[in-house]
Amino acid sequence: MKRFLKLTEDGSHTLYLPEMDEHFHSIHGAIQESMHVFIANGLNRCTKTEINILEIGFGTGLNALLSLLNRQEKTIHYYSLEKYPLTEAEYSQLNYAQNYDTETQSLFLNLHHSEWGKPVQIAPGFELTKLQADLCSVDLAQFPLFDLVYFDAFAPDKQPELWTDAIFSKISAQCQPGAILTTYCAKGVIRRTLQQNGFLMHRLPGPPGKRQMLMGEKA
Repeated sequence: MKRFLKLTEDGSHTLYLPEMDEHFHSIHGAIQESMHVFIANGLNRCTKTEINILEIGFGTGLNALLSLLNRQEKTIHYYSLEKYPLTEAEYSQLNYAQNYDTETQSLFLNLHHSEWGKPVQIAPGFELTKLQADLCSVDLAQFPLFDLVYFDAFAPDKQPELWTDAIFSKISAQCQPGAILTTYCAKGVIRRTLQQNGFLMHRLPGPPGKRQMLMGEKA
């Protein structure tokens, strides 16, 4: 699949996938979208000191990098699924770490260089396990119960098979009571499907360029 680098309004990169006419991140600002949806309304809402995160769509590695940088005193076990990993030529161009020191730039590359299918200690308090897999067929029971889910698949009209009752039932079954699920999507049908699978749903203000987003808590 061809993917093209694009600059978003906050100066950070996204990738454009012409085959699906879809961007990996908001054109209004990749970093500010991820910070708002997944860090401010996901990671920062978790009160546990040790948490298991499931990310749907490793993609550019942006959510993983921001979780690493904003973990504070938390110990994070980060599990990420990706069916089509980026190539080194693609991820090496991304500018997410350019405003940080060289150590942070190395950490970002380490997220991508880390071996697939096994846990890798990226930094103290941050362990990454990437799995090259299809969410529709992967067995989530191979992982520990999750405290936080970043649902960052492509939009429902682009990848409808990932936004179904069966998918959310599978995720819900692997979540701890009180687990948080956060997504940029605010569609009513998605909110209702998550409610039917045990999540108490909240509509929250969205990131720049988007009126609302969804956040749910597992009953």
